[in-house]
Amino acid sequence: MRKHHLIFICFFLITSVFLHAQTAQAIEDLLDSPAVNMQEAAWLVLEAANISGIAGPAEAFQYAADQRWLTNVAANDSIRLDRLSFLIMQAFNIRGGIFYGIIGGPHYAYRELVNRGIIMGRIDPAMAVSGEDLLFIVNRVLAFQEANIL
Repeated sequence: MRKHHLIFICFFLITSVFLHAQTAQAIEDLLDSPAVNMQEAAWLVLEAANISGIAGPAEAFQYAADQRWLTNVAANDSIRLDRLSFLIMQAFNIRGGIFYGIIGGPHYAYRELVNRGIIMGRIDPAMAVSGEDLLFIVNRVLAFQEANIL
């Protein structure tokens, strides 16, 4: 019986090392990407928002599409900044201002995140989001959330 416990513990330790390496490689791939696709963005945002039951990028995209957070797009399309903003606002359940509350949508989500200082600088909401920008924005959302600013 003791031998089985030892085998299970060794298997668990080896598996966790490989999972960590896979996650690190996925983040490294994101950082190198000049334009992140919808699947990758959905996966990172939903993971950061602790939405359970998401096994990978394809499943994350399908979940976001089913929730109507990503509409009229294909999984391999590059995500634009306004669509990313809407995905973040919905996944993190961030309440917006009056225009976002009444009209909603990606444009007002983008404006809301700019006004809150999560997205900084004058940039085009229709621009494709790089992996570096995606990680920076999600990191700022998490920092604001931890500080109870959102």
